[in-house]
Amino acid sequence: MNRDAEIPYGAYWSTPFARWQGSLAHLHSLEFAAHVARAELARRDIPLTDIDHGILGITVPQRQSFYGLPWVTGMMGAEDVAGPTISQACATGARTLATACHEVRSGLSNSALILTTDRTSNGPHVYYPAPAGPGGTGAHEDVVMDNFSHDPYAKNAMIDTAENVAAKYQIGTEEQHDLVLRRHEQYQDALANDQAFQKRYMSLPFDVPDNRFRKSVTTLTGDEGVFAVTAEGLSKLRPVKEGGSITFGGQTHPADGNVGLLVTTAEEASERATDPTIRVRVLGFGQSRTEKGFMPQAPVEAARRALDAADLRIDDMDAVKSHNPFAVNDIVFSRETGFDLNAMNNFGCSLIWGHPQGPTGLRCIIELIEELALRGGGRGLFQGCAAGDSAMSVILEVGNR
Repeated sequence: MNRDAEIPYGAYWSTPFARWQGSLAHLHSLEFAAHVARAELARRDIPLTDIDHGILGITVPQRQSFYGLPWVTGMMGAEDVAGPTISQACATGARTLATACHEVRSGLSNSALILTTDRTSNGPHVYYPAPAGPGGTGAHEDVVMDNFSHDPYAKNAMIDTAENVAAKYQIGTEEQHDLVLRRHEQYQDALANDQAFQKRYMSLPFDVPDNRFRKSVTTLTGDEGVFAVTAEGLSKLRPVKEGGSITFGGQTHPADGNVGLLVTTAEEASERATDPTIRVRVLGFGQSRTEKGFMPQAPVEAARRALDAADLRIDDMDAVKSHNPFAVNDIVFSRETGFDLNAMNNFGCSLIWGHPQGPTGLRCIIELIEELALRGGGRGLFQGCAAGDSAMSVILEVGNR
């Protein structure tokens, strides 16, 4: 069986993203994802009985996350829904979407719920026994911090990959900071008119529950950890590494949050959409891996492969959204593809609103859908890099049904 897979317009959501060690740091990420999903599905009048498959995306282990997706759907009340748990670093969001589309297109399911969640705050500290080690001593790691700072294959930190690409393309600090100012300006458009754009997919104000999910302990009015920037303020920042060009202003910040999205058949999409006249189709995917230690350039090839899969060109794209942990990501993408640097990432991007890893790409995809809907339809491309010098890309089309 080969049939179309669609995203019902409006059948998706995101929590605000909260800065590392911020207002969401006390919440178990799987329990939090279930808490939010149950409320958001009810808000959209989507019965749990409609869902026949689930996919969980998570990159930072939590207590008993071994039980993965079935535990999350069980907490939601969807006790008959099973499915895989996927971890592909920062490409997790795109990968869960690709998996959901395959499930529906192949006829294995009619309605696949994607839940992506991560808490970079208070990450686990893991001890790995090694009986054959000296004195039986094992190895240990801080899952979040140690993996930010060391790729076991490329033997470098994440920031080193950005420095490598900045040196290769001769991208200086000033050029990076100029782009940061532009991305902040675009994010302000999402906050205009009482955050009208974000409220298209985000429930605001957002009540943050206690760790037992019995009462609200605080309220978020939007993303937490986004600070106003100025050219003068950025100019005072020194590169993080001596002799480098990447400052703290030119890179994203770790964050916490979760994102959900439904993928269904075309028939069910028209029934579950908040506006059934809008059709959201997924046209193609691309994956790539670039040379060792040059992660920010990986999305270029991933985007080309997605465009080839959809039989389209970059000139056919009305909007481009990127997961850009470093400003150099967007600069390289624009240089290599010719897409207008200033026209990418309207209404925000992970460079500004933060990076909870697993959910990051899926929020970008949701914002891409909403940007295209505001334009009256069109085609859009999402692309983003991931650990291991890899990347994924997605091509979407929003139009009239």
